Amino acid sequence: MRNLKFLCALVILCFSGWGARGQEKVAQYAVGNYGKEGYEELSFWAKDGKRGVINYSYGKENRELTLHYLRRDTLNGEACFVVQFPNGYTLLVKPVGLTLQVTDAAGKYNKTFSWEYEGPVNGIGTFCRVCAADDREAMNIIKASYLK
Repeated sequence: MRNLKFLCALVILCFSGWGARGQEKVAQYAVGNYGKEGYEELSFWAKDGKRGVINYSYGKENRELTLHYLRRDTLNGEACFVVQFPNGYTLLVKPVGLTLQVTDAAGKYNKTFSWEYEGPVNGIGTFCRVCAADDREAMNIIKASYLK
């Protein structure tokens, strides 16, 4: 009987995913208005404090690309990291307060991305379990997973 209880508990744990999955989180930052032409979003995924996938979405149609993390770097003497587009174009991402300054090496692209809430608004929409709950948690994800 004792082995049966243990086996039942083990099956429940395996199928529920508890203990099997790590803590996966995403910090989403955006500039512009969703669904509009000038909209851009960067999504930084992390699992158990380790870097994950970086997604870049843009435009009215919300086209998406996967970016590649290149390295930690400095910008004006402050910590940043470099991401690369599939075509080789690179951007430097630097935390400034609770926002991200995103620029290219030539200084032609320079935008400030703010944390983007992903969840219900006025009771409409779905809750995002893996999304950073606020701008502070999002910045903690960036600093712990992308700047170490």
